[in-house]
Amino acid sequence: MTPEDKTSPIDSRTAWVVASAALAASSIGFAAPLAVVVALKPITAELDTVRGAVSGVVASSYVGSAFGGILAGWLAGKIGVRRVVLFGAAMMGVGVALASFGGLAGLYVGFGVLAGLLGVSCVGSPLLTYVSLWFEKRRGSAVALVSSGQAVAGALFPPLLQWGVDALGWRSTMQIFAIFIFASVTALALFFLHPTPVAPVTKDGAVDAGATSEAKTLGLPPNVLMVLLMAAVFCCCVPMAMPMNHIVAYCGDLGFASQSGAAMLSVLLGVAFFARQFWGWLADRVGGWQTLLYSSLVQATGLVGYMATTDQTLLFFVSAVFGIGLSGLLPSYVLVIRECYTVRESNWRVPTVMFAGFLGMAAGGWAPGWIFDRFSSYVPAFDLGMIFNIINIAVLVFLVGRKHRPFRVLAPV
Repeated sequence: MTPEDKTSPIDSRTAWVVASAALAASSIGFAAPLAVVVALKPITAELDTVRGAVSGVVASSYVGSAFGGILAGWLAGKIGVRRVVLFGAAMMGVGVALASFGGLAGLYVGFGVLAGLLGVSCVGSPLLTYVSLWFEKRRGSAVALVSSGQAVAGALFPPLLQWGVDALGWRSTMQIFAIFIFASVTALALFFLHPTPVAPVTKDGAVDAGATSEAKTLGLPPNVLMVLLMAAVFCCCVPMAMPMNHIVAYCGDLGFASQSGAAMLSVLLGVAFFARQFWGWLADRVGGWQTLLYSSLVQATGLVGYMATTDQTLLFFVSAVFGIGLSGLLPSYVLVIRECYTVRESNWRVPTVMFAGFLGMAAGGWAPGWIFDRFSSYVPAFDLGMIFNIINIAVLVFLVGRKHRPFRVLAPV
């Protein structure tokens, strides 16, 4: 090991401190929409509206994050991730606070525009790309850790938010939560989000910049591969979002206590956090492509469980299996993008692919509410989710097949 290797911030203790702070910031940011998820039924009752209209608030947050993430990722590469996260912290605090004072329109503006488009977007894809630049040998594990933000949020915050809604009401709970989001994310950004290391290099020592070749993108044109990845992530995120956004309401419909539903959501996302560390370990050894396919298959298995049982004990087990499956998906997309594209292109390709994932999360969060309003059941929603999961598996089988068999790259004419 050379002296330069010993002092390099890449894969260092400092890099892990940065990754941990990024995880904390993203966890708090992704917790913002959970205030609506936990209070879905009381908000619907107080505003005298339908469940689909309120679940659409959560969907609008994902849609806003999807659009905002592209610009936030580009800006982070230009002005630094710290400034972007600080702006996001302010917007999330203002958005959640504003939503607590109004009606349905206020919820959409607060969560969809301010907290989503201008807030959560700043602590999602930009932080994933940012942390990937701090690691080389342990990139899979680091990205898996940081991408656990949504899982950590779901494991920690639903019981606390449920207690607040039960004791104080959903409006007061949102107001207190808004202050917490702003103060905590601001502090994390100021103290821990340092400038990224100098320009990363490839394994042969060359600076990783310039254009991406078809030899790196499985013999496909770079943009074609990106479109296929966007289709895949959309189709895996639709079923992913269904239990995450509706398990509390679903448990209430089955006659379970609201705390049981919140606990089930915590189990789902808590297991996802620990399982994501396993997927990161696996990705460091077998690569992101294989990890993508394996985790999609496990998610489909969990979805079958939701379709097969309504027993409370079994649903806790099914939620754990589902959490194991979904936890390996999003970080693996970041890894395959970093594998196939240069750092310069990854700065905008990662948030662009994640854009499709956020759209899938939005569709998967909204569709079950819409379906429930028409069929008074979540069963058709689970059927729809399985269709999307099967499409995801088909796309990944095609891409993994190209990864593991020789292909011919045509020379330019």
